[in-house]
Formats: sequence, C-alpha cells, structure tokens
Amino acid sequence: MPKEKAGATASSRALGNTGKADRRLWDTLAQGWETWWPLQEKAFASVSDSLLSLAAIGPGDRVLDIGTGIGEPALAAARRVGPSGRVVALDRSAHMLAIARKRMAALGLDTVTLLEMDADALDFQEASFDVVLCRYSLMFLPDLASVLAKINALLRPNGAFAASVWDIASKVPMTSLALELAQTMFSLPPPAPGAPSIYSLAGGRLEQAFAVAGFHSIQTESLQCMLEVPSVSEYLRFLRNVNAPLAGILAKEPQKRRDAFWLELEAKIQPFVTPEGVVQLPGGTLCAVGRR
Repeated sequence: MPKEKAGATASSRALGNTGKADRRLWDTLAQGWETWWPLQEKAFASVSDSLLSLAAIGPGDRVLDIGTGIGEPALAAARRVGPSGRVVALDRSAHMLAIARKRMAALGLDTVTLLEMDADALDFQEASFDVVLCRYSLMFLPDLASVLAKINALLRPNGAFAASVWDIASKVPMTSLALELAQTMFSLPPPAPGAPSIYSLAGGRLEQAFAVAGFHSIQTESLQCMLEVPSVSEYLRFLRNVNAPLAGILAKEPQKRRDAFWLELEAKIQPFVTPEGVVQLPGGTLCAVGRR
C-alpha cells in the first residue's frame, strides 16, 4: 500500500521543478484549465488512450498518475480499472487538484486518490503499482534519472510505465508556434543541452532514458493530435488561460511588449485558420512504455 504523506508538494506540466513560484503559476492557471478542459481533452484523448493501451491497464489494476493536473489521464484509467482497481493521482498544484476532485465527484468515481506531491518526492512503498502513467510531464523534470529510478522501484514485477512527451518542434505547431515566437521576440536563449525543456525528450531521448533507468520491452508510438478552437480570438484567450510556459515568459515582460507579442502571434496563426475561421493546430506526440 502507498504511504500518503500529508503536506507534500507535486509534479505537473510546467517548465520544470521550480518550487513555490512554479506552483503559484499553476494555481493561477487552474481556473483556465477547468474552463477549457473539454477542448483540451478532445485534442488529447487519443494520447490517454495510447498510454492506457500501451500499459495494458485492466480491471483491478493499481495505477499511479504523475502530474495529473485536473485529473487526466487518471480519470480515463479509473474507468479501465473499474471498482476493483485503484488510481492514485499526483500534482504539485492544490488548485488543479481541487478541480480534479470536483470532476471525480461529479462522475461518482470513488476509486481515485488525489495527492499534492512532487514527482521527485514520490513517497510510496516499493512494488505498490501495476502501472505508472505520466502525460506531458517527464521532459520538465530537472533530475529525470532519479525520478525514473523511483518509478521503476514502485512497479510490481513486469509492471508498466507509460509516458508521453512532445515530439520535435517542427511537428508540434500546437506548442511551438507561440513559444518559438516568444523566444525570438524576447531574445531568449535556447535551453542548455540536457536541461529540462518542452522538447528535451524528443528525438529518441525518451527511449534512451527508459533504457538507462532499467526498463525493458520498451515500445514507442507516434501520434498526431489536433487542437481545434472555434476562432482566433478564442485561441488567444485559450493560450492566456492555460499555457504555463508562455505565461512564465510573458510575466517577465512589460505590458507594451506583451501586447506586441499577441498581435504578432495573431498574424502567425493565420495559415492554420480554416475558411470557416476555426484554428486547427497539429501536435506531434511520442508515447512510450517500458516494463520493470
């Protein structure tokens, strides 16, 4: 059984494990994630399905979801494990978890335990889980090797760890369009080699990290997601409400430069707008699974 450590903090989908400031940023964006979750989950449902299928989650399994945000893919996993299974879902943002708790209650799911805990402070007994999941969080962890070693130890023999990361930037206009514009406009240096960043586990590095951590029977699957937003103005509002890396960058800039950024971004997204005015942005994702 896992040890549920009160007062711990959590890992989530941020630029990295940057402590209290990072948690405050995610807490600030939590309301936006609640507002936009139907749109996001429509885009990322195939990613959750891939992770659950690669891990072969079934009835009665015990599952750990690291960086669950407002409850995904923990919610999808709970449906698969059924009443005889159990899901433990972690995040570093208490506000995100509060929204996840509301969603679980609305669906009548009582097999999910939500904990505020950092990925680098996993506090469970060894061999506690059949499956560990991590959707779009691994690439932001500053001590990835240590976390992967802990995850390996938490799995039962032949248990599965399944994770998703963004593919190389050229395949991910969904995330690269705004971030690359910000990098150019604000003269931001590229991430140092090996440093956590949004694409730091693309190009074969995810599989390599799994192998170094001792996972075997590693499999990968490439997916193409599609984010669809009804209009350009809605897309810009969506980004302001949910994109933590971008919010962290813009918070350091004066208002005049922020306004200029949004105007330039509006021009940049025009090639991705349909004749009906819908913004359609593809996103390349790599899903991988390894076994203990």
